[in-house]
Order: sequence, then C-alpha cells, then structure tokens
Amino acid sequence: MDADVRALEDLIARLRPRLHRYCARMVGSAFEGEDVVQEALARAAGAWSTNIDRPENWLFRIAHNAALDALRRKKRLSAFAADAELDAFADPAMETDSRVAVETSLAALQALTPVERACVVLADVLGYANEETAQILSISVASVKAARHRGRARLRDLPRPPEMTPAIASEDRERLRAYADKFNARDFDALRALLAEDVRLDLANRVKLSGKKDVSVYFTRYAEAGDYRASLVLAEGVPVLLVDAPAENSRVQYAVRLDWKGDAVAAIQDFRYAPYIMDSLETAPI
Repeated sequence: MDADVRALEDLIARLRPRLHRYCARMVGSAFEGEDVVQEALARAAGAWSTNIDRPENWLFRIAHNAALDALRRKKRLSAFAADAELDAFADPAMETDSRVAVETSLAALQALTPVERACVVLADVLGYANEETAQILSISVASVKAARHRGRARLRDLPRPPEMTPAIASEDRERLRAYADKFNARDFDALRALLAEDVRLDLANRVKLSGKKDVSVYFTRYAEAGDYRASLVLAEGVPVLLVDAPAENSRVQYAVRLDWKGDAVAAIQDFRYAPYIMDSLETAPI
C-alpha cells in the first residue's frame, strides 16, 4: 500500500469518531452527521498529501466545510458573523460552565449560529484549544473566545423543551416490527424478498451497494454471523432498529435505518461498522 494512502487511512481511523461527534452536532442529526463525514472524507482523499501541515486540523476544516454545505442545502445556515461583531461579545469576566455544551442535545445546539456552534463543539465537546479552533475555522482567536462565550450563554439560557412523543403511523411501526421479527427469526430469504429492485445499501464506514442482487449479499453476511437481535426504538423522531450484537466478551449496540417504497425496502443504512454514532444518538423504546 502506498505510504500516502496508509497515512490518510490511519488518520481517518483515529479521527472518525471525533469527526462524527462534530458533524452530528453541526447538522443536528447523528444520521446526517455520518453522511457529512462520508462526504468530508471523500473530499480529503482527493486533496491529501503527507506534506500537509497539522493534518488533524486540516481534516476537521474539511469536515466543517462539508457540514456548512449540508446546512446550506437544507437552508439551515445563518451567515457567519464578522470577526469585529464577534469580538464585541467577548466578556472575560463571565464564563459559563463548559459542561453545558457537553451535556446538551443535538437539537438544542441548533439554536446557536453556526460559528457559535462550531466553536462550542470544537472547544467544549472535543477539547481543542482556542488557537486550534481558530485555525480549523479560519477565524481569529478573539472571535473564537467571543463565539464560545456567547454560545455557552445561549445554551445555558435556553428554556427546557416540553416532553413530546412524535406521532408514528401505525403502518410504519408494524412494517418495521415485521422486519425485526424476520431478522430475529433469521428468515433472511423473507427479508431478501422485501428488497425493492433498485434498493440502496449504505453499510457505513465500509461499502455502498445498489440493486437487489448485490444488496441481497448483505443478509448472507448476517446469516453467517452470530447472535444478532433487533428491537424497535425511536431515534430522531422516527422508528429505527437497534441491533444488539455479539462482541469479544461483551455485546454492542448499533442502529439500522430503513426507508420504504410501499411495502418494499428502498434503502438500508446500517451502522454496524460505525458504532460511534451511538454517542450522539438518543433512543427511546417504542
């Protein structure tokens, strides 16, 4: 393997969970966060060189820009405040507890402007120094300090949202429950029969496939594997499968999200090889 390629792969393997923590909080979704990470890594692969100064910061800058592009596509991006505006908010006499950012939900972070969100997550959640954060975001250290301060204060002052249970169509719940029952019974032929002809598979952090013939192999791998059990949970307002899987001397859990076309499975997003998304995903039993 080429040394440049191996160096990039080592960098990605080390940083991917942290990149996901950042991107998920920037776009407000653990699932969308993984899409952003994949886009960022594709960009990085096309621009990588071992001569890059501070490769970790470089990779985070690419992920940051990919997150901003995702927000633009969803029209959820406010303009970045200019450095002069941000500096005006700096108040060294007031410091809000940084744990607020660590413990807050992905949805609550969306109340911040993108620059506030980026500074708070990089500094308070991921532990980057102000100077590193400034380099990643290409803004001044004074702006980082001001944005962190303002973002922390806004998070502290956010009203507690009311407890709400999303309305889930009974047919969506029962369709997914039937899928889980077949999965737990290891009736993989029945699951293959549910696939649409143009079904898409995203086995996150591994491979993407399309078409019923190629995606059918996905179930072959599960048939050859050990004791996997799926249950229904609510995640980001939609029903998904939470898979309990065997691991060395323990069990691990990860999510599987399905999209449907009528009663056929149109898309599968399986996070078996990206369990780090569970760090950012809030789930509740259905």
